[in-house]
Amino acid sequence: MKKTNFENAKILHVSGITAALSKSSQEACFWAIEKAQQCKMKVTFDPNIRRNLWKSEEEMRSVLNRIAFRSEIILPGIAEGKILTKKERVEDIADFYLEKGVQVVVIKLGALGAYYKTSDGVGAYVKGFSVSRVIDTIGAGDAFASGFLSGILENLSIHDSVVRGNAMGAIIVTSKTDNHDLPTKLELEEYLEHVRLLA
Repeated sequence: MKKTNFENAKILHVSGITAALSKSSQEACFWAIEKAQQCKMKVTFDPNIRRNLWKSEEEMRSVLNRIAFRSEIILPGIAEGKILTKKERVEDIADFYLEKGVQVVVIKLGALGAYYKTSDGVGAYVKGFSVSRVIDTIGAGDAFASGFLSGILENLSIHDSVVRGNAMGAIIVTSKTDNHDLPTKLELEEYLEHVRLLA
């Protein structure tokens, strides 16, 4: 494969959709993870389960968990976490991955917000933001990831990064598209400040 420019990057974010597309796509995911780790990058992973892209649930669970176990941070939705771990409680889902060497598990809980737990045992529920009207939930998970990862890139705490992710998810579900109304950094900061003033 061609030489990468990973040396100039800080995070490799992997989607489970890519791994589901073909055998070569799976191989590319693992190759990219290996190269990113060699470059001391953080590897983050969103399972993005799409059952219709997999031959079987067993294959899906195996491949996605192999990627998760090689990642520093994983961002499953609660339903995805239950499928991949066969656990029901968010705390048990988090522990399943932490015991495999994952450093941070953030479980998206939809309108309720998110739960996170780190390898040093710190965990908390982070309340979601209320919205006056939900138009479309498509893209909420990706919006959450973009908010959370922007916080990580800016060296915010895990908690504050999750808050930012929750805010991005709340913003995008009020939009007719899954990315057109994503805020700029300034707009996001103004949204968070407005919410704080109303609290």
